[in-house]
Amino acid sequence: MNETSGKDASGNASTGTGRLEIAIIVQDEAWKEHIAGLEAIARRSIEAGLQGAARRDPGNTAGGRLEVSLVFADDDAVAALNKGYRGREGPTNVLSFPNMDGDPKMEGEALPARDSAGAPPRLLGDIVLARETVLREAAEQRKSVADHSTHLLVHGFLHLLGYDHTTDAEADAMESLEVAVLAGLGVADPYTPADPRAPSPDGPGGGPAGQDVPGHSVSGGGS
Repeated sequence: MNETSGKDASGNASTGTGRLEIAIIVQDEAWKEHIAGLEAIARRSIEAGLQGAARRDPGNTAGGRLEVSLVFADDDAVAALNKGYRGREGPTNVLSFPNMDGDPKMEGEALPARDSAGAPPRLLGDIVLARETVLREAAEQRKSVADHSTHLLVHGFLHLLGYDHTTDAEADAMESLEVAVLAGLGVADPYTPADPRAPSPDGPGGGPAGQDVPGHSVSGGGS
């Protein structure tokens, strides 16, 4: 598929394919100090998530053009969202905000039929990551910041597609899909504990303490 790129009104990257448009907003420029090629990694993560979901459940992902917004923020920004939308204090690693306007509960619902030529894409929603929390978790779990961020992006995107982990069955299905998608990206199973004796791939540095850890504590406003 042909890929296009440009800038949004804020000067941030906006990229996509014929099926999926991805707006990337870097609110906290310090992200780029920790992940080389941040926008490219983010784009690959989301595209792989859509492809993996399509293979797992073709009926739930059949539809026209789609759009998703990714926001790379800091802990303060995510803490404000976490408080405002979830009533919880402090930052979390990632928040997903499905676009539910005018739609019924999306879980189990197929995306709309393919759009006619020239129709605008359907906005799936927004994914917001908190830099300091992600850095701290990556160091604690002996993962690279890029790999940990890739996992969180895939996890958050699956939430936008209606996946959840409120029951054991849902959690098992979502986790297995994440692991399969990440394997295709060359990222190890994030649910297998790392050797605590191994050095962190990004060195000893981390960030200020957050509240959540990756996996089934990753949550989203409105999901």
